[in-house]
Amino acid sequence: MKFPKNFKFGAATAAYQVEGATKEDGKGIVIWDKYLAEQQRFSPDPAADFYHRYPVDLKIAHDFGMTVVRLSISWARIFPEGTGAVEPRGVAYYHKLFKECLDQGIEPYVTLHHFDTPQVLQDKGGWLSQEMLDAFVEFAKFCFKEFPEVTYWITINEPTSMAIQQYVSGTFPPAEKNNFHKAMQAEHNQNLSHARIVNAYKEMNLGGQIGVVHALQTVYPYDPENPGDVHAAALMDAFEDRFYLDGTLAGKYSDETLSLWQEILNANDQEMIEISDQDVAILTKAADQLDFVGVNYYFSKFEREYHGVTEVVHNGSGDKGSSVNRLRGIGEEKLRPGIETTDWDWAIYPEGMYDQLMRIHDNYPKVKDLYITENGIGLKESLPENATPDTVIDDQKRIDYLAPHMKEVQRAIADGVNVRGYFMWSLQDQFSWTNGYSKRYGFIFVDFNDQKRYLKKSAYWFNDMIRTGEIPDKNWKLETQTTISKGQ
Repeated sequence: MKFPKNFKFGAATAAYQVEGATKEDGKGIVIWDKYLAEQQRFSPDPAADFYHRYPVDLKIAHDFGMTVVRLSISWARIFPEGTGAVEPRGVAYYHKLFKECLDQGIEPYVTLHHFDTPQVLQDKGGWLSQEMLDAFVEFAKFCFKEFPEVTYWITINEPTSMAIQQYVSGTFPPAEKNNFHKAMQAEHNQNLSHARIVNAYKEMNLGGQIGVVHALQTVYPYDPENPGDVHAAALMDAFEDRFYLDGTLAGKYSDETLSLWQEILNANDQEMIEISDQDVAILTKAADQLDFVGVNYYFSKFEREYHGVTEVVHNGSGDKGSSVNRLRGIGEEKLRPGIETTDWDWAIYPEGMYDQLMRIHDNYPKVKDLYITENGIGLKESLPENATPDTVIDDQKRIDYLAPHMKEVQRAIADGVNVRGYFMWSLQDQFSWTNGYSKRYGFIFVDFNDQKRYLKKSAYWFNDMIRTGEIPDKNWKLETQTTISKGQ
């Protein structure tokens, strides 16, 4: 099989994970600055120093055939206090960044919020604060006017990752736990903010496209023959996936989705949130106008019946087998026998990619276009002692992960899903939130000691796929090496 001729291939990044320079040129404090300082485990500086080295990385993307790259704008780099005075140096940086993309023949797909809420707005309640929600809409409208060179916009990246990890698992700041009511309220508020921004963008008649990106872990019952496991999977899906898909892609929450959420809240002695008719009208209007949805797919989950207390142990170190995920009122994650996992306990299950794409295609007919906006594997990688600028890092495990996932994308396209492009996570190694720097995802290896760049075998493999439109077979071998020492 071949990918369609107009299929877009690229890679993804996020401002806080790649830019570094968190205190440079007037940038304001974001929630991760405070959180990481309190933890004293990882520093977000210098990350991949993309703030200064973006021309090098974008040149590599161009040279290896990529025509699109996902980027994000750091809200606090433009509005250090979230609202009010504009920082002109931040605005100038993003103009230069987008110009460099276009000069390299790369279309930037730009995300407005990728986990980095300004701290001053988090102090006022974050996604639970109307002031924050209104400020986010105004920030978006500012960006739409200020950056006409951008024609593909994304409202929010992985809202589920924020709401659930902020208020249930406690692994994202403000690190609260077991507050399912707050998580649901944050999810609804994110859906509403997204919808308000989509509607505002369309009213501005700027001619581009706008979408949203969801992290979707396809959920299966551990034992498909066990009714308890089947129901646990439905609860987890409503908790992490369906509430967002209903709100952004259908424009209203189904009765089944709300009933499952009510069950979760009841089990935790917490109240249902209020959803007004006006809210639904805003959601519906946006769903009717949405241009695309991005799917971030890394792994699937297998859920079994569980009636105990919530217990979450986050594997942030790559200590394989250390994760525990049991949620009161939902279920317990239990890996089926024979399924491989990453060192961070993520189940490697390519079929979940196909099933998720087909689910959107079959259940959400308003959706026009889909993109795979993130897909990849985090690995523990190191630089050989005798490395030269020509050294290529052998990341065969990444190729082994990507190839079957890309085949599932092709299968979905063959079955009628309008997948328009694929962004591998990530363009370069970077800061990885709760995992620090040990979890490497990039096509480009970054030596965080001196910021030198080295190519990985997967970059050449990906380039072959772009050139031919076909997934290289399992016997593919690296035959060409080039230096990337220029610009280091």
